[in-house]
Amino acid sequence: MDVLIRKNYDEISRTAANIIAEQISMNSKCILGLATGSTPIGTYKELIRQHKEENLDFSKVTSFNLDEYLGISIDLDKPYNEDQSYARYMWEELFKHINIKKGNYYVPDGLTEDPLKHCEWYEAQIKKAGGIDIQLLGIGGDGHVGFNEPGTSFNSKTHITALTKQTLDDNYELFYKKSGIPREKMPHFAITIGIGTILDSRHALLIASGKRKADIVAEAIEGPLTSQITSTSLQLHPKVTIVLDEDAASSLKRIKHYKHVENLKKKFSL
Repeated sequence: MDVLIRKNYDEISRTAANIIAEQISMNSKCILGLATGSTPIGTYKELIRQHKEENLDFSKVTSFNLDEYLGISIDLDKPYNEDQSYARYMWEELFKHINIKKGNYYVPDGLTEDPLKHCEWYEAQIKKAGGIDIQLLGIGGDGHVGFNEPGTSFNSKTHITALTKQTLDDNYELFYKKSGIPREKMPHFAITIGIGTILDSRHALLIASGKRKADIVAEAIEGPLTSQITSTSLQLHPKVTIVLDEDAASSLKRIKHYKHVENLKKKFSL
């Protein structure tokens, strides 16, 4: 596990975007796993900049999103602040600004008539594509990745999940409150890629920013393995990069070690 500590949000966004861009440059047909929420927005903005100014080419890239609320789906006729689907988020924050081809980006269907069958189909599409090369992740206030809430099996594949009260409260404050959408109208279930699917990715890239994430980040990186904090599962992944700003890293006990390792790898080009 590589822990990279940067000064602020802008620096973690550039670092994460550069890691993804390097993957695309090495393999133009790479499979990206993408995340939503407030943290990845800066990363997407930097990828858009590199596409427009440095010719970063997404034309052969395929992407799979981590999750989607159950019961809602993209509606491009609605204003962005009224359509809270993750499909809409991805369209506005990334897809419409780059040259990724229609049909090459996948987001779970929140309006599927058969959610369980759709989960099986989504998982099958990931396998058919050859698996995820690099999976971008954020971390929830309770330590979840994707919508893999506390108690989710580390072997889980794409599945339906009931959202916890903390997740509902966090997402209401971040997205729904400013749109004037009543709390009771928030979806309480979601489709999410499972922990097992995340662990199957060839590279996991987690980003976190801000003091409020510091304690849970420390649990994820330095705490014991537990399904009650599903991000601890990343300790089992053979290749993980975690990019933090100084606030998000502030509760870590081994900061000097992480910085020492990064400097050594730079020195010896590892």
